[in-house]
Formats: sequence, C-alpha cells, structure tokens
Amino acid sequence: MNLIIDVGNTRVKLAVFSQNALLFQQAILLKEFEFELEATLKAYPALKKAIIASVGKLAASQVALVKARLTALELSQDLNFPFTNLYKTPHSLGVDRIALVSASVFKFPNKNVLIIDAGTCITYDFINAQNQYLGGAISPGIRLRYESLHNHTAKLPLLPTTRPVALIGNATNSAIHSGVVNGISMEIDGILNDYHNNYSDLTVILTGGDAEFLSNQLKNGIFATSNFLLEGLNFILEYNTN
Repeated sequence: MNLIIDVGNTRVKLAVFSQNALLFQQAILLKEFEFELEATLKAYPALKKAIIASVGKLAASQVALVKARLTALELSQDLNFPFTNLYKTPHSLGVDRIALVSASVFKFPNKNVLIIDAGTCITYDFINAQNQYLGGAISPGIRLRYESLHNHTAKLPLLPTTRPVALIGNATNSAIHSGVVNGISMEIDGILNDYHNNYSDLTVILTGGDAEFLSNQLKNGIFATSNFLLEGLNFILEYNTN
C-alpha cells in the first residue's frame, strides 16, 4: 500500500493507493502535515511505501518524519521513468509534468498522448507512441489572466472565474469574462486542432484544478480526470521500487 504526498505552495495532497486503486485522498494545509500524516498512517496501517513530490516545500524535519515511518522516495529527475525524455533541458522539467507524462504511459501505453494540465499555468505535454517525451507548451492559467488584467491596468476589476454567457461582452465585466474564458478555450481548441492534424490517433487528457470548468467549454473530444497526477506519482513509486 502506497502513500502519495503532493506538495503545493500552501496545500498538500495526501493519497493512499492499494496497487493501482485510489482508496483515499485529501488536501490539507502545510501546517497540518504532521497531524494528518499520523492520522493517515493510523487509518491505513498496511502502508509501506511513499513518494514525496515538490520536496522543497516541506521542511527537512517533515521529510525525515515520513522516511522514519515508510520507505520513501523524493521525486526528482534522477529517478527512473517509463519514457525517453527528449526535452533539451531535462533538469528544468517540473516534477509535476514528469508525473503526468508517467501517468499517460501507464494509462495509455504506446499511444500518442497530449496532457493538458489546467492549473495556475496551463501546461501541454506530448508523448508519442514510441514513449518519447517531446515537450509541449506553457501559458497563463485562468486566475493568472484575471489577475494580470487587474494588476497591470489602472481600472480593470479583479473578477471571480465566471463562464461567459456570450461571445460579445457588452460591459466591462462581461468583456473580461469573454476575453479570459473564451480566449483560453479557443487557445486549447486551436492547439488541439494542430495536434490532431499531425497525429490522427491522438489521445487527449485534461486535468488540473480548472479541468472540470474548462471541459464544458471545449469543442474537441477529451478525457477529463482530476486524479491523473496522483496516479502518475503512484506509478513512478511502483516503477522505482519493484
């Protein structure tokens, strides 16, 4: 049984897998880590192994606490991965993107796969049917676009994420919603069209915090999943310990 620890800027995701089945997950604050770790270990005494992603956000004492209780790996570019990395700067490739690509190999082996992770940034990662990771793209996510309009202009308001009711915004607020949300939707649809033109058998994965919101906006057929990163981390743990 595996414990997956995915550390963000302010929150930590804890997940428990039995082989490939997700049994439990929760998002906690960094300050709650020690308490919730103990609670999870108590609830799942069969836990043996762990993987920690984005380890720089945890204190050394917190990492040591995990390693004292479980056989634990810290995710880095130095582990073994189930694909050939053709990125020209492999050590600058984020561990979250590595986990997503690993998940694609596990879930869709020997397929052309484009993974779109819609979070703070929107990342596009492509792996071909020969299990070669070629790279992708990075662009601002939904909240970054709303915040940029507010922070870098004198009068535009900071608005909550809202699905536009029309293409043409007839007031400042509706124009912002149309520009941000329709702009992202058209960006993604345009990128997907180009990939489909080059790879007729393309599988597309949409994941990340804004995946559910965006999936209703997009025209292209996609497979939306919220647990793809966690599945990738579990696969990497198994791949490096079996």
